[in-house]
Amino acid sequence: MDLQSVSYVLDTFFAIFAMTLIIFMVPGFAMLEAGLVRTKNVSAVLMVNTMIYAVASLAFLLVGYSIAFGDFGSDSMSKWAAFLFQMAFVGKVINIMSGGVSERAKVLPLALFTVIMGGFIYPVVVNWSWGSDMLAGTFLDLSMYDLAGSTVIHSTGGWALLAAILIIGARRGRYPKEGGVRVIPASNIPLVTLGAFLLWIGWFGFNGGSVGSIASKESADAVALTIMNTNTAGLSGAIIVGAFMYFRYKKLDITMVLNGALGGLVAITAGPDLYNIYTPILIGAIGGALVVFGVSFFDKLKLDDPVGALSVHLLNGIWGTLAVGIFASNGDDITFLGQLKGVIVVAIFAFVVSYIVLFIINKIAPLRAHNDEEMQGLDVEECGLEAYPEFKRAF
Repeated sequence: MDLQSVSYVLDTFFAIFAMTLIIFMVPGFAMLEAGLVRTKNVSAVLMVNTMIYAVASLAFLLVGYSIAFGDFGSDSMSKWAAFLFQMAFVGKVINIMSGGVSERAKVLPLALFTVIMGGFIYPVVVNWSWGSDMLAGTFLDLSMYDLAGSTVIHSTGGWALLAAILIIGARRGRYPKEGGVRVIPASNIPLVTLGAFLLWIGWFGFNGGSVGSIASKESADAVALTIMNTNTAGLSGAIIVGAFMYFRYKKLDITMVLNGALGGLVAITAGPDLYNIYTPILIGAIGGALVVFGVSFFDKLKLDDPVGALSVHLLNGIWGTLAVGIFASNGDDITFLGQLKGVIVVAIFAFVVSYIVLFIINKIAPLRAHNDEEMQGLDVEECGLEAYPEFKRAF
């Protein structure tokens, strides 16, 4: 076998392995969300996550990939491996949104939005950034560097979530008329922990696989550095949130610490291949801090987000993309202004189009469950079975 064939086989295997790690993020999101919602809504959350993976992946196969990249094709690896790797990303955009509207959003309208997101909205953003680039040569041409999707995936999903929350509103009783915020505790902390660590492990394929090749010494080193920096940012995010929670409240809230880790992971996703081994500590720490302050900020705006996705994915998607312009600017193809322009263009497109699509869907098939359905729990109303039928549920 010649060297070119060996390289082809290695990169094909690498893409499939990275894709498999990314698919571990499907149960990661499912377990994280299932643990953070009340027991009466767990089956509905699991159903939504299952539908997202199936529907988004098929929509991307049939329509989305062609919009993003044109025809199937790859010279460096099997074209099927290249497709599978890209397909693994698409559901994550809607997963970011689904957790933030859980406990009051119905399954079928979310599945309908998933078709549009997987088949059109996300592929257009990919086209502009990683794909065939229909904006090339125009003022809007994205000169943004975003290796694995701080903006392309995480901010896109975050803007869609913001649009959905504005349309669907907060959970019943979350913001009492007399003021303040009603705390709705997580139902299953072990599931939250399992989900967060599945996401963390999946991120190694998410970012490492985005390097694109592992068939040479240089590319292997780039993959290893990327995964190392990814992990470091997660560690830093977790530690800074743990320290803040202890010094501020004298308590160590595991859900906040885990979200701090995820915030650091989102923040590093734009450029983990560009940094030395120390910069991710700062980027991840700022990412964790953004999660802490973001949660209280969005509650003040009465934007109800049960899983903290706006803080983790939207704020840190923006921060991670801008961080590339701060720490890896080379004055040529990577500049702070180029990164900022990419954030703004994607923000306007993702938010406006998502809002319009969700508004139309909401008129046809209401996104929000009725008050009595929300009170009873979406497990019974949407799925016909409860995740914990032997539990005595408190409304």
